[in-house]
Amino acid sequence: MSAPATLERDGIAARIPHAGDMCLLDRLEAWDAQAIHCTTARHADPANPMRTASGLLAPCAIEFAAQAMALHGGLLASGDGPPSAGYLASTRNVRLHRARFDDAPAPLHLHAERLSGDAQQVMYAFRVLDAEGAPVADGRAVVVLNTPLPDSAP
Repeated sequence: MSAPATLERDGIAARIPHAGDMCLLDRLEAWDAQAIHCTTARHADPANPMRTASGLLAPCAIEFAAQAMALHGGLLASGDGPPSAGYLASTRNVRLHRARFDDAPAPLHLHAERLSGDAQQVMYAFRVLDAEGAPVADGRAVVVLNTPLPDSAP
């Protein structure tokens, strides 16, 4: 699978392990070996699977950014196999600029920059901005790569 300059939702879903309604990205705007920029209006969807009775709470913005990181990894990966799973291992210095963001002007802009990493883990800085450029969330995240979880015994 060659790595395109931009992608719409179907192309994104083919490159990340998030399916159906849990694929929270609408469009890949730009990317290179160090960074990615995606947009989405999925935060405003009343049927968003992460939404509660109180709306889409600010910590959920981390998942939106993590999916941009997953797409970045999928674009950098070689081969045509299915997307490999990564696990969000930790977040640091996270700032949530709103209590909830389902009412933030769309589209959201998701930016992630690869700070360091290897075949086992990657550290990203991320920021989520609304359509007017106001911050929703920012911080750093460590993603552990290609580490299958042990099967659980019944």
